[in-house]
Amino acid sequence: MIKLGVNIDHIATIRQARKEDFPSVVQAAALCEKAGADSITVHLREDRRHIQDKDVYDLKESLRTKLNLEMAAGEEIIKIALDVKPDYACLVPEKRQELTTEGGLDVAGQQANLASIVERLKQAGIIVSMFIDADMEQVKACAEINADCVEIHTGKYAAYFKKFGGGSTEFENEYKRISEASAAAVESGLILNAGHGLDYKNLEKICQVPSMNEFNIGFAIVSESVFKGLEQAVKEMKEIINKNSGNEK
Repeated sequence: MIKLGVNIDHIATIRQARKEDFPSVVQAAALCEKAGADSITVHLREDRRHIQDKDVYDLKESLRTKLNLEMAAGEEIIKIALDVKPDYACLVPEKRQELTTEGGLDVAGQQANLASIVERLKQAGIIVSMFIDADMEQVKACAEINADCVEIHTGKYAAYFKKFGGGSTEFENEYKRISEASAAAVESGLILNAGHGLDYKNLEKICQVPSMNEFNIGFAIVSESVFKGLEQAVKEMKEIINKNSGNEK
């Protein structure tokens, strides 16, 4: 069964716009869990543009499901992760100027450093994931540094769907790349997740990738919640996954 991890970063984005203490990310996470979310994802960025340190600690204490901490490979954030001990840590690339994560982590280009970080996090009992593009070299590198999991970056998949449509050559070629990289990851013993740009319209096709463990989706759900409420927005995303991945009996 494919699981749904809900990223609640943009609940904090709204809060930080006015430097208020609301809306509460803890309350948002509770609503997501009530609606069927299997985990909650937050990205503690080095610039602290949305999620704050206290949010991570508060969520670790309050969640009934699992906490997935997205993080850059910086020492300050690593130390926080080792202290909080989230259920999962997903290492991602990070640029100060970007609006959102622009691409996958170059694991192959920095294996020695990342291997050391993976080992430290795993020794603390944290399941470690690498956020990578659908690239065979990157998948191989993730296995070589002893990561537990990969999260395939689906940004191009989402962009091609929006620009060209679901039946276009560009879209189908990207889907093929994702499928092949996903198969290689599973063959290497890595847990397979995916995320970035997934929404209510483009999710159906990628549900067909074999052995998918979890999708991490945030912006689309938070956006839809403006009109339907957070709980209903999560429920509808979960229904799409169940319908298209064989979760429904």
